[in-house]
Amino acid sequence: MKANKNNAKHVPTPVKAIVISAATGAAVYAIAANAFYSINLKRQGLEGALRQKIYDAVAGDTYDEMPIFKEGIDWFNEKSKEKVTIVSPSGENLYADIIRAKNPTNIWVICIHGYTSAPMYMGMYAKYFNGEFDYNVLMPSLNGHADSENDKVTMGWDDRLNIVEWIKYLVNEYPDCKIVLHGVSMGAATVMMTCGEELPDNVKCAIEDCGYTSVWDIFEYQIKNVTKVPKSMLLYSVDMVTKLRSKYDFKDASCIEQLKKSKTPMLFIHGEEDDFVPYRMLDQVYDACPTEKEKVSIPDAIHARSCCYHPEMYWPAVKNFIDKYTK
Repeated sequence: MKANKNNAKHVPTPVKAIVISAATGAAVYAIAANAFYSINLKRQGLEGALRQKIYDAVAGDTYDEMPIFKEGIDWFNEKSKEKVTIVSPSGENLYADIIRAKNPTNIWVICIHGYTSAPMYMGMYAKYFNGEFDYNVLMPSLNGHADSENDKVTMGWDDRLNIVEWIKYLVNEYPDCKIVLHGVSMGAATVMMTCGEELPDNVKCAIEDCGYTSVWDIFEYQIKNVTKVPKSMLLYSVDMVTKLRSKYDFKDASCIEQLKKSKTPMLFIHGEEDDFVPYRMLDQVYDACPTEKEKVSIPDAIHARSCCYHPEMYWPAVKNFIDKYTK
């Protein structure tokens, strides 16, 4: 009997095997989740060697191959700009570029960039808002991007509160201002999330271009379709890491839930060939919005390129919508 007991100590039981396997799996997912967070939700990751790969996945091309995009960058760099600084609710400095209209106007467009982007890359939009329509344009740097002091990417969730501060800034400086919110991709999500907050009457309308339904949904989609890693455990692990390191929850960061509280008229735009933020999300966010609204589907357009593929559809729809609520 004694020999049998000693031998039994050296034979892993099924329970031990399961515990060892679970512990190993948890460690692997913890390592993978931290890596995912560091690469995708920290400034250093976005500015590292994977930046071009991310761009290729988002755009399906390199940015300098789109003439309209390149013209917008050149236009932005040549324009006279004002750097403006305010303080965020968390005490950090927030930065934005202002480009003023040639002629006096009380219309201000807050033009919000997307993931891995910056105000400069929104030049193709600001060129129309300012150069063609003669509006004032304020172009903020989102968390973890461009001039931001914050090194954490919050996918629009914390950014929504910063945009509320920019709205307050404009209202304080120009009490009769009429504000239009416009954003692309993560910037579009920021717009939708912002509209779920209490906003002053100065905010007349909003335009979202290819925004996602929630941070959880977009990462679930990307993990499944881009990384090919089993999504459930990795996604829960990344969400847990983000809660610990950035203090927000992917499921709380929901455009759909924020839109349900919105009082702001909204124009929804999405490219029909978008496979980065899937086209099906257009109807989901549109249906969630209880306000006056319109939607435009852009044929053939890939992610964040609707204004490049069909400017003749994009800009009249945008201008008519803004006129409807600002005149």
